[in-house]
Amino acid sequence: MLTAAAGASSLLMPAAGAYSQAAPVAPSSDKQRNVGHYHFRIGDIDATVLSDGLIGGPPQIYASDAPEEELQEVLRRAFLPTDRLTLNLNTLLIEANGRRILLEAGAGQTMGPQGGRIFENLKSAGLQPEDIDVIVVSHTHPDHVGNLRTADGGRAFPRATVFAPRADWDFFVRNDPDLSYMPVPEDFRRNFAAAIKRSVEPVADGIELYEAGTEIVPGLHTLAASGHTPGMATFLVHSGNGQLLLTADLAYHPIINVGRPWLLGPDRDKDTALASRRRIFDMAAADQIPVLGFHYPFPGLGRMLKTDQAYAWVPAYWQF
Repeated sequence: MLTAAAGASSLLMPAAGAYSQAAPVAPSSDKQRNVGHYHFRIGDIDATVLSDGLIGGPPQIYASDAPEEELQEVLRRAFLPTDRLTLNLNTLLIEANGRRILLEAGAGQTMGPQGGRIFENLKSAGLQPEDIDVIVVSHTHPDHVGNLRTADGGRAFPRATVFAPRADWDFFVRNDPDLSYMPVPEDFRRNFAAAIKRSVEPVADGIELYEAGTEIVPGLHTLAASGHTPGMATFLVHSGNGQLLLTADLAYHPIINVGRPWLLGPDRDKDTALASRRRIFDMAAADQIPVLGFHYPFPGLGRMLKTDQAYAWVPAYWQF
């Protein structure tokens, strides 16, 4: 879940120059700024991280129980602004058994103006939306389903079969969800809930609902990781000796959610979410499984190390 819903972007998107600390080094050219796909392999599976852009908001939302002074010091030591945390949107395209499968649809314009880049990055990778056969979302927050709908209300991926967790569909789509647990104003919550329903409307008739633990296609397993939402799943992609674990929203940013047990404000059941984070991160560390973090700095690939008190994030070196 990112933090700039339609109609509420002013809440969490500060104006230019609002940073209280030095901003990260800016790209030196438009070409560098537009790099948004990263290709690698998982065994025999072709895989490509496709960026859908950026979202962001006040750091306290992403570490809701962190002491303010400690949180600001952690951000300063990482050379990050203390008043706004930028998050990435890292979707994954895999090509296996003759099908192109997209893991997470991305935000589109549901959570701020810097989302919706997946289509240009698909094009730069030589593909069009109609080339996608299957889309699997880990949960139904707007930053994971926003791109399912075009601006005129149609299907953005016209041929794709869409899979979503049943418990999330029941909570967010079939009912009017109680979002009072989110540490944001009421108008943001209303916009957030409405963005979910609008985004999935074009695919609702043909939606495939799954239970966490299901194998969606050979080589793609879902793993239960509830707490952030009622039905959130993580993904394990595997082929031969190759594996990749996609951790969805178990953590937003490695600086504040990996090495510390700070709780995510948008987690519906914070204790369960923290237990899910520890269980999945323990598995990644113990089995030395490469990880893709949905909101981590692009391309979001690395590994988890177990430390005495928590975990450490080790970004993967880029392969050229």
